[in-house]
Amino acid sequence: MAQHASAEKSAKQSIKKNLANRSYMSKVKTAIKKFLQAAQDAKVGADETKKLFIDAQSCLMKASTKGVVHKNNASRHISRLSKVMVKSQKSA
Repeated sequence: MAQHASAEKSAKQSIKKNLANRSYMSKVKTAIKKFLQAAQDAKVGADETKKLFIDAQSCLMKASTKGVVHKNNASRHISRLSKVMVKSQKSA
C-alpha cells in the first residue's frame, strides 16, 4: 500500500491510464481483425477492404500519437497490413 500522498496519486493515475490504454488497444485490435477478415473474404469488395485498411491504419497511428504503442511498432503493423492489402487485391 502507498505510504505517501504522491505515491497514492501515482497509483490512481496508473490505474486510470491503464484503463484508457487498454480501451484504445481494444479498438486497434478490432479494426485490424475486421480488415484481416475482409482481406481473406472473397465476397467483400476491394473498396470495403481499402476502407477497413484505412480505419486500421488510422487507429494505429492515433495509438502511436497517444503513446499507447511505440511509433515503430505502429509503422511495422501498418506495413504488414499493407502487404496483406496488396496481396488480396492481386488475388481478386
